[in-house]
Amino acid sequence: MKVDLANAPIKFVKGIGPSAAEKLERLHIETVADMLGYFPFRYENNESVDLSQAAHDTRVNVIGEIVTPAMVAYFGPKRNRLTFKLKVDHLVVQITFFNQAYLKSKLNVGEQIRVSGKWDRARQAISASKYFLVSGSETESDEKKLESVYHMTEGLKQSQFQKWLKTTWEAYHEQIPELLPESLRQHYQLIDSHDAYEAIHYPTDPGVLLQARRRYTYEELLLFQLKMQLMRQRDKEQSGGISIQYDVQELRRYIASLPFELTGAQKRVVNEICGDMRSVTHMNRLLQGDVGSGKTVVASIAMFSAINAGFQAALMVPTEILAEQHFAELTRLLTPFNISVALLTGSTKKKDRVQLHEQLANGSLDVLIGTHALIQEDVVYHRLGLVVTDEQHRFGVNQRRAFREKGEQPDVLFMTATPIPRTLAITAFGEMDVSVINELPAGRKPIVTQWFKHEQMPDVLAFTRNEIASGRQIYMVAPLIEESENMDLQNAFDLHQQMQQYFGDKIPIGLMHGRLKSAEKEAVMQAFEAGDIKMLVTTTVIEVGVNVPNASTMIIYDAERFGLSQLHQLRGRVGRGGYQSYCYLVADPKTDNGKERMQIMCESNDGFVISQRDLELRGAGDFFGNKQSGIPQFKVADLVEDYRVLEVARDDAMAIVKEKRFKTKEYQALAAAVEHQLAVEAGQLD
Repeated sequence: MKVDLANAPIKFVKGIGPSAAEKLERLHIETVADMLGYFPFRYENNESVDLSQAAHDTRVNVIGEIVTPAMVAYFGPKRNRLTFKLKVDHLVVQITFFNQAYLKSKLNVGEQIRVSGKWDRARQAISASKYFLVSGSETESDEKKLESVYHMTEGLKQSQFQKWLKTTWEAYHEQIPELLPESLRQHYQLIDSHDAYEAIHYPTDPGVLLQARRRYTYEELLLFQLKMQLMRQRDKEQSGGISIQYDVQELRRYIASLPFELTGAQKRVVNEICGDMRSVTHMNRLLQGDVGSGKTVVASIAMFSAINAGFQAALMVPTEILAEQHFAELTRLLTPFNISVALLTGSTKKKDRVQLHEQLANGSLDVLIGTHALIQEDVVYHRLGLVVTDEQHRFGVNQRRAFREKGEQPDVLFMTATPIPRTLAITAFGEMDVSVINELPAGRKPIVTQWFKHEQMPDVLAFTRNEIASGRQIYMVAPLIEESENMDLQNAFDLHQQMQQYFGDKIPIGLMHGRLKSAEKEAVMQAFEAGDIKMLVTTTVIEVGVNVPNASTMIIYDAERFGLSQLHQLRGRVGRGGYQSYCYLVADPKTDNGKERMQIMCESNDGFVISQRDLELRGAGDFFGNKQSGIPQFKVADLVEDYRVLEVARDDAMAIVKEKRFKTKEYQALAAAVEHQLAVEAGQLD
């Protein structure tokens, strides 16, 4: 009888009762489709190797004849070691099984067995994990060249899971649905769904497994991209976006008033953003730009356009320091045009907050800048037309949605100074239009980056002393605020104390960290901006947004503790004036990965190059440093290795949605799968 595998409970499979179903539920396996779709995370190669060529301390698989009886030595409760000799070709090697004394009665001299384990070349010994008889009832196991290995949970063994999987496979494999239309399978020469499932779970050789992974990599990425394209299309068609009809001549007058000419890249993205705002469709655009590329100026142009057309604009940022920086910059740019700008954060006094709320609600306030305080229930906008979110990946999905719902479908501009590799932009922000500022303002000099060991710190401080003598200022960043017993890192307090001892009273040194009250942070930053503080010892609280053109040197202590993108963000705090600037990485990385990151930073100032290398070293899941970034978890596809397939899938998805192929019979199964995913994510289905 044909059943719906996606809704058939796993407990109805023969041999899988309530107890087994409960264990499988811990692996998020509740239906037959879940079971068949629970793919191995690796494969063990059971092909025999030549021990004379095998590398030391690697996993090997050999066939040989047992030449000595198995002996068991006990050394504690439930602890034992079983050993025997196995003749493999012309070698006699010792085989050891730990805590498997029961095997003694099963291993007989003269039998041919296949053994898997770790090879000790010096001792001519194998620490074995399993064995199979080459002849007799276990011949079938012996013939598996590749053996699937699955992630397990407590109380569930591989052998047990494999048994249940085989039962499920034998009962339902003929009913596995085919999602990909025949036209796509033929175009890309992809095997069908049934054969791909079989090859994933029961591969006969590496070539067949490669074909299966190739098929499911494309299917996973296509399904995801179709979902993104449908979301994008429906957002434009159903959102009832507003048309912001600003005065073009007034906008040109504002741009002409800026203290510098826009770069070519800034002009391009301004045209893209303003074009979106004038259209009746809803703007949902991501603005990417390297540190110092001028995103705030572009945002100010978008805000001017909205206010000129009679709307309000709001900018939400993740930290109070960044909010204060944006407030100062946008006040300077917009107030000469009689545009009112206000700041709202968690530290805003109640009296000022009440006044801001009134001005916002009656429309006398044009621009509001702040942290998540902007989306609290009591914040009511008169006519919100433009929502800007900076460093948007630091906010949760619900926070971004709440901000957007403050107006009647306002246009949305997301900004990030974290250059995002193309593959992640396509996945995490696939439902958005993307604008990229890939050009720095004229006159910016490349920052000289050097890597020093901790023992070379006196050299770094000598360079620092010269820069301060020349009138410049210094940042020094430490990864921790206070001393940690678990991590031997220089913390901000200790570093601040050491710098005071080194420089004495000759150089004023400030301390900044996230635990300071807002007023204290503001006082420190104002003193640094005014030049009263020559060296600022700080944590990563100054990672984004801080703009002090006179600061020429960034020293990052224990730099190996930071990701590449974060190091690049920190480096971007200098190089903002007309002076040659420097970044000194003080680090003693213990791993090759850590050393490679230091070298990459010294070799490149290009944030997009660095972010791609960061992605390759850290993987997609950790790129943003959190799991709320919108990066999906794929079962087969790898965003680093499979980026070409991702781009092909994106192009195919765009064409399918644009050409409305979902309406044809051939694409019905694919359309149903995408709609199911959308319904699940919208909370309409379990």
